[in-house]
Amino acid sequence: MRKLGGVRTPHYKSTAHRQSVLLPIPPEVVIPMSMHTGTPAKPVVAVGDVVEVGQLIAEARGAVSSPAHSSVSGTVISIGEIAGMTGVKTMAVRIASDGRQTRHEALEIPSVSNKGEFLEAVRDSGVVGLGGAGYPTAAKLTLKDTVALDYIIVNGAECEPYITSDTRTMVEDAEYVMEGILLLKEYISARNIVVGIEANKPEAIGKMREYCAGVPGVGVKVLPSMYPQGERKVLVYNVTGRVVPEGARLADVGCVVINCTTVATIAKYVKTGMPLVSRCVTVDGSAVSEPKNVVAPVGAPVSALFDFCGGFVQEPKKILLGGPMMGIAIPDLSIPVVKTTNAVLALNKKDAAVPAETACIRCGRCVRGCPMRLMPVEIEAAYRNRKPERLEKYRVDLCLECGCCAYVCPAKRQLAQTMKLSKRMLYDHLKTTAKGAAS
Repeated sequence: MRKLGGVRTPHYKSTAHRQSVLLPIPPEVVIPMSMHTGTPAKPVVAVGDVVEVGQLIAEARGAVSSPAHSSVSGTVISIGEIAGMTGVKTMAVRIASDGRQTRHEALEIPSVSNKGEFLEAVRDSGVVGLGGAGYPTAAKLTLKDTVALDYIIVNGAECEPYITSDTRTMVEDAEYVMEGILLLKEYISARNIVVGIEANKPEAIGKMREYCAGVPGVGVKVLPSMYPQGERKVLVYNVTGRVVPEGARLADVGCVVINCTTVATIAKYVKTGMPLVSRCVTVDGSAVSEPKNVVAPVGAPVSALFDFCGGFVQEPKKILLGGPMMGIAIPDLSIPVVKTTNAVLALNKKDAAVPAETACIRCGRCVRGCPMRLMPVEIEAAYRNRKPERLEKYRVDLCLECGCCAYVCPAKRQLAQTMKLSKRMLYDHLKTTAKGAAS
């Protein structure tokens, strides 16, 4: 196989061997209706309603949507717009906790005896891509009958620095990961199921090998510790040698990629009837007093996680949801934990400093580092010169927004931001062109 691009980042995985711990239930939670790719969920509760843990509070709307469930027992105190983690307004249900964490009495273990019932259970569980993508899992697993599925790849790469929540899933919940794999094997027919894990996670590798041993068609693939190893197209190539063509889906090359914590969550729901109401979050960074892996209820404020980890050793300059390569900087600590929150990082002034840009020296490191073999230097020039037709020529639409180009640039060009803005410029250009052609 030809070698893909990518970069070797420091791991900073100080929490990899730290057992996850439960966050004390906060006084209130704020549960957004848009915690997934696709159509936001629709609230089915009203202000003043008493709710319990696991109770449906918002129903999915359409095939690409996901329901939301209460993560605490208590009373709905408001339903209205909040500023989400990207600043975009979204509807949310605010619930005051009663501290009792009463399980909803109507929750039942789902009946799963065929593919249809399995997909219904996955949909009802509220599970989405928990590695960060947030695509509703039931929609991902609903494949056309014509698809010949050769591989289900369970993504345990976890290639971003700091983040170890998936690692803890594979270590602490290895049994659930395996039960989820067996469900996929039975109801989503695939010739092979492979758990892909980077080589820097020996404990997780050992656990998953132990559980996969002797199961026909199921195995573990140890991958180089290279960012962005966990990106789905990169993972497919490094596990199977198959290239996903431009414009194609993974299923078109006989593959599906599903995050390891997503797999474990499916198994938990099928076994217990409890939908997705909490998740393990890595709390780390140079400004954090006591880094931990924290199991937090969905909707808990980020501030509660940092308080639980001893606060800050110094004033943080930047707070990120996710890792330092692709994470999103948030404006304040009231932002809630959502289904896709796998980490919250607090970085001090030194680590958050943006280096000064200097002139491009045409060294080509950004090209060699790009896993899609794009030309960031040419894309940057086209963007600065407002040449969207050249952005189309250089295929900026294929950019993964992984940040490898900016990471390796010796001139400290802000290429990751430029690539994102360039994609928007190209989108607007194509939209305008299409509208002109139609008129």
